[in-house]
Amino acid sequence: MATKNTSKSSNKDESSLKGMASKIMESGQQIWLAGLGAFAKAQEEGGKLYDSLVKEGSALEKITSKYTSAKVSEVRGAVENTVNQVKDRATDTLSKLEKVFEDRVSGALGALGIPGREELNELSRKVDELNRLVKGLDANKAAPKAAKAAPKPAAKVQTAKVAMKSASKSAKAPIKKPAKK
Repeated sequence: MATKNTSKSSNKDESSLKGMASKIMESGQQIWLAGLGAFAKAQEEGGKLYDSLVKEGSALEKITSKYTSAKVSEVRGAVENTVNQVKDRATDTLSKLEKVFEDRVSGALGALGIPGREELNELSRKVDELNRLVKGLDANKAAPKAAKAAPKPAAKVQTAKVAMKSASKSAKAPIKKPAKK
């Protein structure tokens, strides 16, 4: 009896295995066909899908561009502000350093007896003033010479008149003959 049961159960098992294998084969076939269908659909709608992806990417780029532009402007403003602050500090520091250097050089030159800028400016002002005074004196000397020079032609005329009178007197005077010997 036991053999009958085993043969019946093995028949049942074989038929169930065959059924299962058949179902697995059908499922595999269906999966394969679904894959082919998806591939065909992707080929058909690939262009449409590509275009829709491009549109979505373009929209996303515009959004991110606006966001990044705003952030870039903020960062640029902050950097420019920082650069201006650093530049102002550097300028102030350079001015202070220049002042210290000028003071030290001026002190050293003063210790050596060399006149400073202010003393040279004062001296230059005095020289300019003296030049104006000298030019004024030259102008005053030239004016009297011009005044003295004007009467000379009149004096020459008078001298000429006197010379003419004396010439005319000598012309009226009798001519003396030389004495005979």
